[in-house]
Amino acid sequence: MKVEMGFDDAQYDMQEMILDVDDLKLHYRTRNGAVQAVDGVNFTLRKNHATVVIGESGCGKSSLAKAILRLLPRNIETFSGKVYIDGEDVMLLSDEQFRRNIRWNRVSMVPQAALNSLNPVVRVGEQVAEPLVIHQKMGKRSALGKALRMFERVGVPSDFLTRYPFELSGGMRQRVAIAMALITDPDIVLLDEPTSALDVLTQANIMNLLKEVKRDVGTSYLLITHDIATSSEIADSVAVMYAGQIVEVSDARRFFEKPLHPYADMLMASVPKLGRHEVPIPILGQPPSLLNPPTGCRFRDRCPARFSKCDEEPPIFQVDEERQVKCWLHEEGVAHYVS
Repeated sequence: MKVEMGFDDAQYDMQEMILDVDDLKLHYRTRNGAVQAVDGVNFTLRKNHATVVIGESGCGKSSLAKAILRLLPRNIETFSGKVYIDGEDVMLLSDEQFRRNIRWNRVSMVPQAALNSLNPVVRVGEQVAEPLVIHQKMGKRSALGKALRMFERVGVPSDFLTRYPFELSGGMRQRVAIAMALITDPDIVLLDEPTSALDVLTQANIMNLLKEVKRDVGTSYLLITHDIATSSEIADSVAVMYAGQIVEVSDARRFFEKPLHPYADMLMASVPKLGRHEVPIPILGQPPSLLNPPTGCRFRDRCPARFSKCDEEPPIFQVDEERQVKCWLHEEGVAHYVS
């Protein structure tokens, strides 16, 4: 069953979907075997919507973003599935067609660690203007003019246009990276830990900026993060990823009130809550190796609600119009997990 990410009413309309991913797989080839980083992921993303993807380190979140944007290393064992953007299967495009028509024109990305993603010997204004020159064949003068206007939108002083990355603070470098992702007016922006390594005030400012852009421009976001508290400020829906698979999708409000999957529930219980005296509870055990993930439910060895049927891989159960979960506990007639 297809997991439908990012809709908030029963009037589900495929025309509202900007991104549709079907059975996406990305496995890396290593000396020890294939790492199943993304293994049969299905979801859709609605226009002008923000979906947050959360999960422990190593679960495949960043690989999912790279697979969608085709930013792939050379050691690919398997790369398959369908990725539709506005109904067009872009997996059928050649690498050159994808680079020319999709990457940065329709889908862009804010990577982790803005300093590492910026060229240290090129002025930041030129770097922000570069996607316009390369992908939209705009003249350099016009591109720099649009870069200056984008700097104003994201809160970067105009005189920073001629500065180098090392001259900017971490927060300003992150704003520059966001400006670069937005400069071509893409339909979708993939954000990979956009607030990592930033102080709390700067994180809040960055999230407010993203909310303003979403409201004013109508951009759709796929936000990958460990920061559950910060991401709750922008999320319309939440997808939980575990061991290369999406195990729950829910509208944000109900997810933060009560997750459905035992892993999601334990993940939320491990996060400190402001204004509450609850002690965070760590998740015991370690995620399975993606070199040789277990059969059946991949969370079963850490799950306090495990029972015999967990030896079989669960399908996606549609709990209601807005919530889906990959867990046998939500099969009709099975007692549900209570934390």
